[in-house]
Amino acid sequence: MSSNTLEECRQKIDAVDNQMMELFLERMRIASAIAQLKQKENLPILNPARERDILRRVTQQAGEEFGSYARVLFSTLFDLSKSYQRRWVDNGSTLIADITRQLENSPADFPDTASVACMGIEGAYAQIAAEKIFKAADIMFFRSFAGVFQAVESGLCECAVLPLENSTSGTVDTVYDLMRDYKFHFVRSCRLQVVHSLLAPAGVALEDIREVFSHPHGLKQCSKYWAERPDVKLTACESTAHAAELVAKSGRRDAAAIASRECADIYGLRVIPCEMRDSDFNYTRFICISKKPFIYPGANKISLMACLPHKPGSLFRLISKFAAQELNLTKLESRPVPGREFEYRFYFDFDGSVRTPSVLRLLGELEADTETLFFLGNYSEI
Repeated sequence: MSSNTLEECRQKIDAVDNQMMELFLERMRIASAIAQLKQKENLPILNPARERDILRRVTQQAGEEFGSYARVLFSTLFDLSKSYQRRWVDNGSTLIADITRQLENSPADFPDTASVACMGIEGAYAQIAAEKIFKAADIMFFRSFAGVFQAVESGLCECAVLPLENSTSGTVDTVYDLMRDYKFHFVRSCRLQVVHSLLAPAGVALEDIREVFSHPHGLKQCSKYWAERPDVKLTACESTAHAAELVAKSGRRDAAAIASRECADIYGLRVIPCEMRDSDFNYTRFICISKKPFIYPGANKISLMACLPHKPGSLFRLISKFAAQELNLTKLESRPVPGREFEYRFYFDFDGSVRTPSVLRLLGELEADTETLFFLGNYSEI
């Protein structure tokens, strides 16, 4: 082999690849025939014992140097084969049946109005997002994310609008944890550009400020600016709007709040010119949740919550299913499973619609291959 040129080696690889392709196509055709036989005999697609036997055999055949590679190769072949077989075999997916009912029962149009729960007080960014999602939102404010979820659970509010992630400070972990407990449905989302302003009472100058209040994410999104001013104390509040209210009511001439410009008018403060944002491209993604699992026309983003088998390669095998269907996986987030040491629940976002048959089949496949799978929703983003 060492005497061959690079081009000669590539030609040999091409020849082997052509043989592999012919064998792959033949294998998939046989898999199709097996699927149709299983359909007739009402047999499940998955045969774990046979897969284990084959993986054990090919690992031994490949030897110590290539055994693990052979195992991954054949595991991937099994996954592709099972995915292809599901075109013919009805696996009685509960999830597919649920989604089909959701489609049948969903209204033709997204509502213009709704009673909406938001965390914070007047002027909160969640309020701005809610007013972007709904033409006429009847907003009720709550002091905690748990209170927002409980308002929807009790029926006090039809929907809630919550921050899910920020392009600068990352995921809002509390919201993900509450989604695990309540299992509401995503019906719409919006990306809101967050433009923080420094607010203080009239007559207060930048050099007068000794303490700045804001939500922890607001402080984090302006951290570089304030790191250069160690004499200014940074204090976390429940929300950016709460920070503005606190500064307005305090009567202090040495305090300011990081909040929306709208809060200046609401709480009688003024904007102090200040380039304090870490990034001009600071966006927060807000999600609208509901107890009703509606899927509105134009939905093009899907969110899932899943627990995977606690064994090597389970996450890789799941992700490969999206690649096989040429679906764009846009988010992957993990959160610890309470009470289970070093085990995680995964959250996935991907572009797609359950009105597409291949996407629906994929969801049925994921349901079969995960310990638990919760369909958070199929929705559009504005």
